[in-house]
Amino acid sequence: MLHHVDIEALRRAFRRQKRQANAGVDGITVAGYEQDLEANLHDLCSRVHTGRYRPQPVRRVYIPKADGGRRPLGVPTLEDKIVQSAVAETLSAIYEADFLGFSYGFRPGRSPHQALASLHTAIMSQRVNFVLDADIRSFFDSVDHEWLLRMLAHRIADPRILRLVRMWLEAGVLESGVKYETSTGTPQGAGISPLLANVFLHYVLDLWVHQWRRRRARGRVTIVRYADDFVMGFEKEADAREMLVDLKERLAQFGLPLRANDDETSTTREFTLEGAGNVSTW
Repeated sequence: MLHHVDIEALRRAFRRQKRQANAGVDGITVAGYEQDLEANLHDLCSRVHTGRYRPQPVRRVYIPKADGGRRPLGVPTLEDKIVQSAVAETLSAIYEADFLGFSYGFRPGRSPHQALASLHTAIMSQRVNFVLDADIRSFFDSVDHEWLLRMLAHRIADPRILRLVRMWLEAGVLESGVKYETSTGTPQGAGISPLLANVFLHYVLDLWVHQWRRRRARGRVTIVRYADDFVMGFEKEADAREMLVDLKERLAQFGLPLRANDDETSTTREFTLEGAGNVSTW
């Protein structure tokens, strides 16, 4: 597979980079790299194919959140962005044939508006009487590296591609001049992270839910997922309650916690069950 990551693929990946994007730990910008672009890309391609390419730590910055907090964001070096984008392009061509139709996040030709439209259609036409709205807490920081690499190996036989992914996962984070090792998670901001997240959730959640509703459900079950957020609709309340229990157990097997209720005085409640005109929190 690595032969697809050639000069042309790297050139396309470079053209996808935002010119005003912040530089990584090496300080190299798009404008600076472009001054000797062809020589730089040929050298990068040679290093990738001879095993001399080594990712650098991701520079961590923080961006403000609407609730007043801060969200960590990873800023890889430009060359790491280029190689990741080229590899993601190749992997996407493979996994687009596998991903299920209710997955909308970070996929070519799909958008949040389409996800909302699909959810609206499901609720209005599929006899949805109860809704489970789920959010995986700190998903991108919780992805287990070994599980992810095992999942990739189901479809990707080229050990060089798997080696690249492992190196990106283990490149570490540089914050205030201090390097931190990364044993779990995929850095937000890295070009390969959205695809890796979709692969992980494809195996952990999508395929499992698809089998569950075929084998266990008594009524209709729908799901729409966008990245690590997903909404499930149920015809039968018993299915919703059973899914609540089974889903928590399923995600826990892979180290994925569900976001707890904001009310610290209450017991841990990860879902809201919404009925016709009535909302009750579990």
